[in-house]
Order: sequence, then structure tokens, then C-alpha cells
Amino acid sequence: MTTVASTARTPSAARPRLRRALDWRVRFTVLSLIWGFSFLLIKVGTESYAPFQVTLGRLVFGTAVLAAAMAVKRERLPRGARTWAHLTVAAFLLNALPFSLFAYAELTIPSTLAGICNATSPLWGMALSLVALSEDRPTRLRVAGLGLGFLGVLTVLGAWQGFAGLDAGGTAMALLASLSYPIGWIYVRRTLAGSSHSNLSLTGAQLLLATVQLAVVTPLFTSLPTAFPVLPLLAVAALGALGTGFAVLLQYGLVAEVGPTTAQMVTYFIPVIATAAGVALLGESLAWSTPVGAVIVLAGAALTQIRPRTAPQA
Repeated sequence: MTTVASTARTPSAARPRLRRALDWRVRFTVLSLIWGFSFLLIKVGTESYAPFQVTLGRLVFGTAVLAAAMAVKRERLPRGARTWAHLTVAAFLLNALPFSLFAYAELTIPSTLAGICNATSPLWGMALSLVALSEDRPTRLRVAGLGLGFLGVLTVLGAWQGFAGLDAGGTAMALLASLSYPIGWIYVRRTLAGSSHSNLSLTGAQLLLATVQLAVVTPLFTSLPTAFPVLPLLAVAALGALGTGFAVLLQYGLVAEVGPTTAQMVTYFIPVIATAAGVALLGESLAWSTPVGAVIVLAGAALTQIRPRTAPQA
């Protein structure tokens, strides 16, 4: 039975719920835009700086943002040699390697193609999880999604034309970068799951280690720039502060509020935004096979994320 008092409270109780719903959708949109524009920022950065320098700058600015967040929340870096050893591997697989590969890839391929290659990560993850994670069993629908997704990749690359006009090296690097992410997440899941440290603490340490890795490698393969053009420098700063630092904080908030499944849907918007940004702002050409293949890739990736429902226990 509904009382007068409870009826009177309904509108005021509904407003905070509506505000929260709108709030996470706004943050979801912002996160999609930030990560979608990251490929454009990489392209602009590599016009004046070496790929390793772009990656190092990205990590420096990203680490600074997480360090500030940790200071505000009074978080400490994790302890234990074993934890740091695992984080060193995670930093390489999830940050240093894919960031560098994407930067090198965009020397020879458009940012639109790099963004679409990034969308293959769920496909790689599905294929790897069937081998590496015993609890992740295949279903017909997920296997069909895997096949559909890779058919989309072949469509994007124009396989029926013999991959004409495609830079094989750059495309391979972008696909390897996308493969590195699920390898890294599987490694983290196997080694750091159940850690007593917070996600912010672990990720802050991970970015710090990736920064150290690039700080060691970059001087060995590049020379100090003789000039520092403002626009590419701002692109690198935005790529790090927004695309690597602030975006991670947004993602954590979304996962905590709406769950990982909904938060991961941002993956399906990134190639759309990356393609629109590359065409509109960089004047990159777009063949019909690129958007069509991208849609097929995203459809396949979506199918691979569908898991069978567990029967309710009696």
C-alpha cells in the first residue's frame, strides 16, 4: 500500500537517480571522445617528434595526472618485490609496447585505420582467453563473433584487392598493439587478481614503470629534438594528460558505477570517433570498405562479449 508520505518523496528521490544516470552517460561520452581522438593526437605528435618521444611524453603526462590523483586520495604505491615484478611486465604489455607500436604505425598508416585496428582487441582477447583462461568456455555465438570480426578486418584491409595501397608494416604494428592489450590483461588477471592494493595504486605504479622503460629506451634510439613545435607538443600533452591519465580515472568511475560490461562498451565507439576525426580534421581519405569493415568488426566483437547465462541455483 502506498502512503501519502512515500508518494510525496518519490519525485525528489527520482531526481538524484536521474541525475546519476545522466552523469555516467556524460562521462561515458567524454571517455569515448578522449580515446577516439587519441589516434589523431598520435598522428599530430609524430609529425614533429619520434614515436618513442611521443610515447615517453604521453606516459610522463599520464603518470603526472595519476600521481596527483593518488596524492589527493592519499594513496600509496604498492609494496612487495613480487607485485612490482608483475607490474613491470604489465607496464610493458599494456603501456610501453602498444603505445610505441601505435606511434610507429601512424608514421605510415592513417589514424582512421589505427583506430579501427584498436577495435580488434576484444577479438584477440576472445581467441586468447579460450586458450589461457580455463573458465572462459567458447559458445557457438562467441566463435561466430570471432569469425565475423576477423572477416571485418579483412574487409577493412581490402583483402580481395590483394591489400593494394596498404602499408603492411604499419598495419601489422597496429594489429600487434591491439593484440598486446588482451595479453597484458590476461597476465594481470592471472598474477594480480585479488591484490590488496587499490586499482589506482596499481595503475599509478604501472604507468610509472612504463615511463621508466621508455625513459631508458628513448635516448638509445632517438636524438634530442632541435625544435619543439607548439601544436605537436600540445597534442602529446593532451594525449598523456587526457588520453592516458584522466581517461583512466573516468574508466574506474564508470566501472564502479555501472559495471565493467557497460563501461567496456566504450570500445565500440572509439573507431567511429577516430574515423570521423581523421577524415574531418586531418583530411584522411576513406574508402567504402573501411566503415563497412569497421561495422563488421564491431558486430563480431560485440558477439564475443556475450556470455551464456548461468542457470539459477535451486
